[in-house]
Amino acid sequence: MSSMLTSAIRSLPVSSAWAAGAFARSLSCSSQLQATAQPKTKKTLGKSGVKNVVVVEGVRIPFLQSGTSYADLMPHDLARAALQGLLTRTSVPKDVVDYIVYGTVIQEVKTSNVAREAALGAGFSDKTPAHTVTMACISSNQAMTTGVGLIAAGQCDVVVAGGVELMSDVPIRHSRKMRKTMLTLNRAKTLGQKLSLISKIRPDYFAPELPAVAEFSTSETMGHSADRLAAAFGVSRLEQDEYALRSHTLAKKAQDEGLLLDVVPFKVPGKDTVTKDNGIRPSSMEQMGKLKPAFVKPYGTVTAANSSFLTDGASAILLMSEEKALAMGYKPKAYLRDFVYVSQDPKDQLLLGPTYATPKVLEKAGLTLNDIDVFEFHEAFAGQILANLKAMDSDWFAQNYMGRKSKVGAPPLDKFNTWGGSLSLGHPFGATGCRLVITAAHRLKKEGGQFGLVAACAAGGQGHAMIVELYPQ
Repeated sequence: MSSMLTSAIRSLPVSSAWAAGAFARSLSCSSQLQATAQPKTKKTLGKSGVKNVVVVEGVRIPFLQSGTSYADLMPHDLARAALQGLLTRTSVPKDVVDYIVYGTVIQEVKTSNVAREAALGAGFSDKTPAHTVTMACISSNQAMTTGVGLIAAGQCDVVVAGGVELMSDVPIRHSRKMRKTMLTLNRAKTLGQKLSLISKIRPDYFAPELPAVAEFSTSETMGHSADRLAAAFGVSRLEQDEYALRSHTLAKKAQDEGLLLDVVPFKVPGKDTVTKDNGIRPSSMEQMGKLKPAFVKPYGTVTAANSSFLTDGASAILLMSEEKALAMGYKPKAYLRDFVYVSQDPKDQLLLGPTYATPKVLEKAGLTLNDIDVFEFHEAFAGQILANLKAMDSDWFAQNYMGRKSKVGAPPLDKFNTWGGSLSLGHPFGATGCRLVITAAHRLKKEGGQFGLVAACAAGGQGHAMIVELYPQ
């Protein structure tokens, strides 16, 4: 497939000039966000007989580069801090929360149900059920839609969803040979049996199994896949660096202007209070151009500068039925409307989830791309984002790989991730989805829009998209 895509799609309209022009438009439009705009009137997506699910509030502790201020903590510490931040921000009584759902990817074995441990640590009742989900980079998306389902089905009125990831301390296992020997040794009854087992241990038994961000089914790292995807769609190194610079520049501007309202401070035990993300670092095209390929060497185009970095962080979002929120005196931020999950080939289409999910969720909601005022897409790699934009703007790809009559079209960059994205803000695998949703809600209010579209890719060749509708102001 890769060679077919390369020859057929290389000429699609994502050029350096296009990226630079859109970059300039995005920067200029942010200057218009100083005051909250009035939303334009469109149809609402409420459905007769279906409960409206609303976002009351969403928060996250600052997303930090792994190995920095959160390095000595455990995942449930971060999740607990996010939950406490949500409680402080909303003053919601703990006993009205019916259920808690969290997403995570690389689980700490001591706290495999991190939702439960974090909830107890945050002071929620031990009578409040909590469970943990995992779906790679869309784990907190799954947590949120699980909450939506519980509320829509009438099982709950108030659900807290969220996600957490701690890449500073990922589990490192003994080799399988050593694990087998240790377990057998534990069952040995006599000294002779124990000495016999110990005598069989060889030096290679001590080689640890290090975790890798790689597909189990293909053994390919996500970065390698992103490099191949960029090559297949003809996305150049220059375009990727330009897009990454755009992400960092817009994130810095949003941070400086106080637009990242979802961030809550976190007093790290034994350390200072962390108040902002620490991975936002606008550079220059010259400096970025000096970096060598990180995955496909020596001719690859994906580098450390145009990739998301390993990140520690946690998020939490308060979901309610509309009736419950109003009865409690809350002014919701947004409705969570239609959503879809998709899956495709995990080798050649690993990171194309947004391409497949976007047209499906638009059709489900009865909207077109032009109806969307705000786009928040997860940025795993600059090459992945640009390849998705090319695929979405290709009739050929839509007809030959998606079974569609025509393309859905590419989102305009002046509506796309204009407060930065995962490349700059960071990407704690299990926590990013909540950030996307609450950012979409805040942008809709600030920019006067009504509908936002959140989309993300995930390992395993999966993806998610959701429509966020601004609550009437």
